[in-house]
Amino acid sequence: MYKSDVEGVDAFVVKYKELNAEIGKVIIGQDEVVKDVLISIFSKGHCLLVGVPGLAKTLLVNTIADVLGLSYNRIQFTPDLMPSDIIGSEILGDDRHFKFVKGPLFANIILADEINRTPPKTQAALLEAMQERAVTAAGKRYELGNPFFVLATQNPIEQEGTYPLPEAQLDRFMFNVWLDYPKLQDELLVVKNTTSNKKVELKKILSAEDILYFQDLVRRIPVADNVLEYAVKLAAKTRPNTEYAAEISNKYLAWGAGPRASQFLVIGAKCHAMIKGKYSPDIEDVKAVATAILRHRIVRNYKAEAEGISIDKIISDLL
Repeated sequence: MYKSDVEGVDAFVVKYKELNAEIGKVIIGQDEVVKDVLISIFSKGHCLLVGVPGLAKTLLVNTIADVLGLSYNRIQFTPDLMPSDIIGSEILGDDRHFKFVKGPLFANIILADEINRTPPKTQAALLEAMQERAVTAAGKRYELGNPFFVLATQNPIEQEGTYPLPEAQLDRFMFNVWLDYPKLQDELLVVKNTTSNKKVELKKILSAEDILYFQDLVRRIPVADNVLEYAVKLAAKTRPNTEYAAEISNKYLAWGAGPRASQFLVIGAKCHAMIKGKYSPDIEDVKAVATAILRHRIVRNYKAEAEGISIDKIISDLL
């Protein structure tokens, strides 16, 4: 596709700017959120978006699917959703043989809307898909689309009738991104655009082949030993009562981040470096992605909750 990886990175910078500009026609002012979602796509990760209703979480996913030219399905998670509603099911055909009818999970981008509203049995159906990029139905394995990417949304306020995501499920998400209220100027622009008859036509910026190429390119980016060591030690610092544990971890954490955090810190840093046009990540790139990667992998203890010490405060102290 490109003569060398250096050319690939240069091309990626251009494409990323085009993507950002195109998404910015619809999504206003959520630059950091868009960046994190795109990093997780190019890093072959999944992303959990947490925010109150009305912050354009669903619109963001729709828009990204549009400009990436990928197939897209939205699954609305409800308490009565069954695994077969996501994966698909076997039905008896006219020829008296069972055939598998694929469910909505068979697409490139899956929006798992309000993921914490569904019981653990159905959440478990997603686990295999997110890790193996395949599903098993009636003893047969079916490969999912490539690229395959789950974007889940969660509402942090209403906890009535929700099932908290198990740690194993949370760990499958590369990023946990918190959406905040827009700034006043951004909100003025949003309201102005959405209350008129203005229609936005979005261009397709990347094809599935381009995305797969850039995903491989991210993996090929070289990393200096000191950066690698910094990322792994950062994850190790969060594990209370272990050899490398930081003082704040021993004091305020019940549980630290596992090795998946270290892997995502390195891959996320590589992709962040590429966005900035660098050919190798440095420690700043690790720091840039650290909060969204560690946030859902460490668990505060009772003391931290009692003293009102937030997860983000602990992470910023560790950095």
